[in-house]
Amino acid sequence: MLSCRALQAELRALASGHMKLRILAIGKLKDEGLEALVAEWQKRSRKFLPIELVHLRDLAALRVKAGKPRIVLDERGMGVRSEQLAVWLRQFRDRGVRQIDFLVGDAHGFVDDDRKQADKVLALSQLTLPHRLAQVILVEQLYRAGTILFGHPYHHDARGE
Repeated sequence: MLSCRALQAELRALASGHMKLRILAIGKLKDEGLEALVAEWQKRSRKFLPIELVHLRDLAALRVKAGKPRIVLDERGMGVRSEQLAVWLRQFRDRGVRQIDFLVGDAHGFVDDDRKQADKVLALSQLTLPHRLAQVILVEQLYRAGTILFGHPYHHDARGE
């Protein structure tokens, strides 16, 4: 846990960094319940790390829209704890990155070339997730990572550390 002084320094660094997280996803959520969950975490996240969710028609449009750095969500990716995701975001921010794109594919996922072009490949789970559910989980985990960076009590380390 950060000291008060360290927390204030982290808050100033994040606020001055103006880093935005952008989720580029193929297909809309098409479910009011899922949309409400995403909207709630986006609203909560504004004070930590703004999250934008952009729905695209297909993989070709996603590839054109995706900037750098980009994190591809893929079941073959690295599984990380929420704290490690927060570390990734801090590292990008500390390098002066203003925006990170998180790419969520369709039911067929990504090809090898997409994974090779990614700065990181992230697996939200060892399970195969429907792309709509992956969007919801990702928004919550990005919110959680922001709360970890800010020392907000939302996240509870299951290991008690």
